[in-house]
Amino acid sequence: MFTPGATPPMLEMFSLDISLAEKMLRPILVYLFLVLALRLFGKRELAQLNPFDLVVLLSLSNTVQNAIIGNDNSVTGGLVGAFTLLLVNYLVVRFLFKHRRLDQLFSGKPTVLIENGHVRQSALAKELLTEAELRLVAHRQGYRSLNEIERCVLEPGGNFFITGKTRRSDEQRHQELLDRLTDLQQQLAELRNTPPAANSH
Repeated sequence: MFTPGATPPMLEMFSLDISLAEKMLRPILVYLFLVLALRLFGKRELAQLNPFDLVVLLSLSNTVQNAIIGNDNSVTGGLVGAFTLLLVNYLVVRFLFKHRRLDQLFSGKPTVLIENGHVRQSALAKELLTEAELRLVAHRQGYRSLNEIERCVLEPGGNFFITGKTRRSDEQRHQELLDRLTDLQQQLAELRNTPPAANSH
């Protein structure tokens, strides 16, 4: 039964259980912690090379959920938290966009894993990568083995940039088809320009 002076049941979902300042401060602290932690623990977490990395990233969101929302389960609290995260990320990205040197320092540098066709074991050890995981990355990008790769770079965002020693088979077939079409076009052009044979009669 509704008690006079109490918050109507339909409006309870919008009432904040904690102060607005705390509601905005919690997501900011968690955001900064996660950004610094992911930077500290390396690029492989972002690359999600194996099920363990994926489990860690999926669990992180659930682990820090209470730290972000506290005891507040209201719709307003969730919207304020989400808005705060988006706003902080926008401000950070905008600030780093205007300060490229700081962005490079904060994001880190690319790591060259394969140089001139040779795997750099020290670079793999630095990023806690195994050759098996590197081969998996190569297979995902269409290479059968590491021997086909001239250069492989792990970018700060967790992406792999790979340059092959030779063109991959699909690219070769594509080029062969283009060459054949070019030959056919030349042959057609020659036939059109050939004058008709003179009548012997």
